[in-house]
Amino acid sequence: MSMYPEVTVAAAALLSFRHFSKLSWLSVHGARNRLQARRLCVGRLSAGKAPSVKESKEKVAIPGLDTVTYGEKMHFVPWLAKPVWPQWERDYKDPKHFRSPPSQEMPLYQETPCYVFNQRTSALEGVRQALWLTKSKAVSGLPPQLLSLAESPANKIPNQEIRVQNAIKHACFWDTTEEQPVKYSNTLFFNLLHLCATLQSSHPLIGRRMLTEKYILAASWKRGKNLFQVRGQNGLKYNSMDPLPRISGKQQVSETAHNALETFYPVSPTVDLQKVHVYKEQVNCTGFRGQHFYPHAHTLYFLEGDDARCKLRPEQFRAKMIMFLFGNALAQAHTLFGAKTYQVLDHPITIQAVGTNGRLFQFIVFQLNTTDLSGDDGIKNQVWLDEDAEIYDIAKVRPPFIKKQLKVPAGLAGYKPETFTKFLALYLHGAV
Repeated sequence: MSMYPEVTVAAAALLSFRHFSKLSWLSVHGARNRLQARRLCVGRLSAGKAPSVKESKEKVAIPGLDTVTYGEKMHFVPWLAKPVWPQWERDYKDPKHFRSPPSQEMPLYQETPCYVFNQRTSALEGVRQALWLTKSKAVSGLPPQLLSLAESPANKIPNQEIRVQNAIKHACFWDTTEEQPVKYSNTLFFNLLHLCATLQSSHPLIGRRMLTEKYILAASWKRGKNLFQVRGQNGLKYNSMDPLPRISGKQQVSETAHNALETFYPVSPTVDLQKVHVYKEQVNCTGFRGQHFYPHAHTLYFLEGDDARCKLRPEQFRAKMIMFLFGNALAQAHTLFGAKTYQVLDHPITIQAVGTNGRLFQFIVFQLNTTDLSGDDGIKNQVWLDEDAEIYDIAKVRPPFIKKQLKVPAGLAGYKPETFTKFLALYLHGAV
């Protein structure tokens, strides 16, 4: 017995009232709310499960028995089997419904794979992998004979620093309505090229050049037992009627035979390259058919943000520049001396490259000394690399404020004229 009977009676009355109200609420709203509660529980249980995958049932064909289908009835019958209709083939070619045959049935199928480097390849080892694939020796900095071209007063543009800064401001501020322009490297590149072209009156050989856009390159070579190819579009190509002079003399070229190629074991040299079995073994194309008036490649221009679907890191971007420089030089050598000629070139082929994202510039000069690329010994090709050269520090449309304090003033700050000097030196190479 409880010491307080009145409390016991009150508690019992409260429990009976709650039970009665719950029963009356279920009687009116019970069916609907139970259904909702059941759906909620099922939803919670099924939320943690992976979607079920329907397994395709294997069709068993019993010899001697014909399957009864609803094909003759011309309508669906649930207790009869589904008929197997013959594949309908068009009597005309429709490119929207073309079905490629298996690779093994294609006429260009090869058992030996080919490793392709294209414009979207991101090499894992970067420049080291590109140097091994091209059998090249890297030299830090541009050749001094190139830098001396733009230092001469006769080769400078009038009011050079002011006009270059105006070209940068036009690309970053005046040619856009955005607060932070995303793509301005293309505008800046053409502005700088326009400034360099103003020297044509004093250097007539500049008029013997042309700018090519969206050309397709193809070059193939063997490195050891593997077959490699460079294919695709790399950007803009500056062609010339006259070839560029060689950078290194015969003695410097012969000294490259004592340099050992840097390896990156245990990483394979073919890592990140596209492996294909359908290809032409001997393919070499400079991007032009037959003979034309501008057969010699002068400078290749790469824009880092040109392809929105592919963004390469700076190391991989420089590797791409080296590979396409080598591909252009090799395709030109095969055109001049034959595709099956593997020898040390008496007249090396020199090609330049400039890559930029609008602020950082990459300058590379490549000299092809040999087309014998099978082994690691012998004469090597040469690469001069000047990387991450800034043309300015900061360019702001609106000045940033932090805690009501001005951190960086609006406009262009930290202009570095030596970067444009290198750009102008590569442009004047072969015209002075």
